[in-house]
Amino acid sequence: MGHSVPPLSDKSLLKSQTYVNGEWIDAKSGKTFEVKDPSTHKPITTMPEMDKQDVEAAIKAAENALPSFRKKTGRERARYLRKWYELMMENADDLAKLIVWENGKPWADAKGEVSYAASFFEWFSEEAPRTYGDVIPATVPGNRVFTIKEPVGVCGLITPWNFPAAMITRKIGPALAAGCTVVAKSPGETPLTAAAIAELGHRAGIPKGVINFVTGLENTVAIGETITSSPVVRKVSFTGSTPVGKILMKQSADTLKKLSFELGGNAPLIVFDDADLDIAVTGAIASKFRSSGQTCVCANRIYVQKGIYDKFCEAFVEKVKGFKVGGGYDEGITHGPLIHDRAVKKVEEHVKDAESQGGTVLIGGQRLPELGGNFYAPTVIRDMSADMRLAYEETFGPIAGLFLFETEEDVVKLANQVEVGLAGYFFSKDLQRVYRVAEALDVGMVGVNTGIISDPAAPFGGVKQSGFGREGSKYGVEEYMVTKMVTLGGMGKELQGAA
Repeated sequence: MGHSVPPLSDKSLLKSQTYVNGEWIDAKSGKTFEVKDPSTHKPITTMPEMDKQDVEAAIKAAENALPSFRKKTGRERARYLRKWYELMMENADDLAKLIVWENGKPWADAKGEVSYAASFFEWFSEEAPRTYGDVIPATVPGNRVFTIKEPVGVCGLITPWNFPAAMITRKIGPALAAGCTVVAKSPGETPLTAAAIAELGHRAGIPKGVINFVTGLENTVAIGETITSSPVVRKVSFTGSTPVGKILMKQSADTLKKLSFELGGNAPLIVFDDADLDIAVTGAIASKFRSSGQTCVCANRIYVQKGIYDKFCEAFVEKVKGFKVGGGYDEGITHGPLIHDRAVKKVEEHVKDAESQGGTVLIGGQRLPELGGNFYAPTVIRDMSADMRLAYEETFGPIAGLFLFETEEDVVKLANQVEVGLAGYFFSKDLQRVYRVAEALDVGMVGVNTGIISDPAAPFGGVKQSGFGREGSKYGVEEYMVTKMVTLGGMGKELQGAA
């Protein structure tokens, strides 16, 4: 099967340098790393392998740009973001090509991601002029108290490979809206989409030093440490795994940074007997197999009530039979490769573990070497139990494990029995149950009768070991601001008459 990459309409969007202080640069050492196509393992290009010195220079650039950028009005900052949004939409096809190329997700998914990513610039362009403070009635008669919202300062942003565009815009959008300047570490696996977005930011006229992108693969840990230990960086926003989040939090403790972390999930998806079967199957498919299961809000454990279990299994497998796995650009492809061989290995282990403990593979369950090394067949396993690894580890791959449950109480207990709590989903037509279960699930986000909950207007984030802070929505800008209180004394004097 051929795997050809359609050429970019604008070739200047494919970079092999990174963007710092308004310029395209290499690492000071001259070192580079290869960016590979996960479908073919073939190198696409190289990017700078930056080290501590390079990152410190990027932080310095952000520090120098901060005083003038924070003084701009919210409306001025809004115009930069709006222009950036428009440029992303104008170049949507090229951005989607880059996403497919370096991440492997199919064309339709990549196009969807570009629109979603751009929508954060649009949303935060509209929030930028609305960072309101308060006037507070004082308890001391002569005092007048008010608050103003101010940018927190230079922000370090660290993003993962599974949404090469959206994770970056979801952080940069609110940071710029608030008046902060940023140093963004783009993912080592997928740095090309970020570089193209940086190029569009440059074209949007964003002043030099306001947005800086650092790249590295081998030096990822050192780059993270440089960002978290810098006294100049006042805030770190990270999306990634819980273990890495804990390391970054420890590293940020010395300088007491403001943090927002969106960490691992292990989302339960519950189908009650009274659910609409078609809606539940469609929603579960969308939630589980989006990006081949490689998102933090993917359904990881699917619980189906006894009365509907067999029917659900059958209808679910029928849908999976319609999938077409292959290189992301090929016609009609629904699912692409996994990001690397470690991901495939984990998926394989989860399937073997479930089978060894009595799980039955209904479809899939094997690698697809004829397509390439990183391809794994979309898999459905029934008769899952709580002792299987898939029940307590996030799979991050295309395996749907179907668990049977009897009562609402049982299933909520099972759903909440994990250390993380990012997203949870359930399907039911009973309004009272909808409220009961939505309130009882220990997660930051609940999808009811839908498998897709992402929306720039909705606050995104988790509880427990899925982290803290919210992205998107009216709450998203708050994470990048601090509240300053001003008290004016001696204000309660009588009106002045003639002397």
